[in-house]
Amino acid sequence: MLNSLLAVIGFYLLIGENRIVWFWSGFFIGLLWFYWISFSFVYYDLDYLIPLIILGVALSYGLLFWVIGRLSTNAFVQTVLLFSLSYIAPFGFNWFKPELILLNTYFSPNTLLFALFLNGITLVKTVPNYYKFIGIAMILFSFHMPHVPTQQTSLHVNIPSMHIEQSKRWDKAYQHDAIMLNFSLIEEAIKKGDSLIILPESAFPLYLNRENQLIAKLKMYSTQIAIVAGSLTYENENFYNSSYLFTQGEMQIAHKVILVPFGEEIPFPALITNFINRIFFDGAKDYQKAKEPQDFTISGEIFRSAICFEATTDLLYQGKPKQMIAISNNAWFTPSIEPTLQHLLLQLYARKYNTIIYHSANAGISGVIVP
Repeated sequence: MLNSLLAVIGFYLLIGENRIVWFWSGFFIGLLWFYWISFSFVYYDLDYLIPLIILGVALSYGLLFWVIGRLSTNAFVQTVLLFSLSYIAPFGFNWFKPELILLNTYFSPNTLLFALFLNGITLVKTVPNYYKFIGIAMILFSFHMPHVPTQQTSLHVNIPSMHIEQSKRWDKAYQHDAIMLNFSLIEEAIKKGDSLIILPESAFPLYLNRENQLIAKLKMYSTQIAIVAGSLTYENENFYNSSYLFTQGEMQIAHKVILVPFGEEIPFPALITNFINRIFFDGAKDYQKAKEPQDFTISGEIFRSAICFEATTDLLYQGKPKQMIAISNNAWFTPSIEPTLQHLLLQLYARKYNTIIYHSANAGISGVIVP
């Protein structure tokens, strides 16, 4: 009830206001929603950039909102422009979704119902007297509608909670411990009679495709339980962030399709990208990516494979997959609100595409997300 009330008040106070109000609204949304983006720079020894990145992100969203207020003071025009922000992704970063505010409220984040909700608020704020009831009716019609729950997999799925600090994740001194922890979790799942275990992104902190002994052991385990785990892949002098499936003694690799902007790739032309990588990242190359989403087949059931950021993009839901296995490593950004924001986005996409998401996250929110 509180979330619903605050959603109505927040949008009501914004729509129809001048560019100054819009600027500061965008500034603080950028600051409070996305301050955590800078945290990963600690692991590149670029701590000094953190204040600049936080300020830069806040100013970017402030400017974006200022443009809306500057283009028009008409509340209906502003409503259309605000709605359109869901489809704008600066540098490929698409985590600002205004409809996200309606999750965990009585209102629906469904695209059409969100548009109805915004227009209802606009009418209540702008039209005189009895016409406001039309706006109130539109807001009421945007209430969340119950639906038939989606059937979950018949497999017994094990999604262990892992909380490994990012400072340890790629430390070679910790590598053996990380591998043994994975093996112990797999063995425990086998004892429980589970048929699938999902380990998070980078669960194996190495180039797994080059580790024949590890592959052999995982294939051996896979005769008793299907295993999905995140790791890196090195092939043809290229690096990939990958999800590995081991089942019935066989191995399948699904590379990431959508890379994290400024994390796994620099979203600029090659000349600028090479310059940035040389100055800030010791000349490291960007990750490479697959051309299209890939599916895993486990015991006859099909699961779309997704790795972290890409599980919150429309491309990964092409064909409206019924089930998705998503793996993440949120340790880059903890402690912060990033895991919560990601979880809300996964809820949004699960509802949008009617997809059940089995999410395994290191230092994040793991579990099954049902539409």
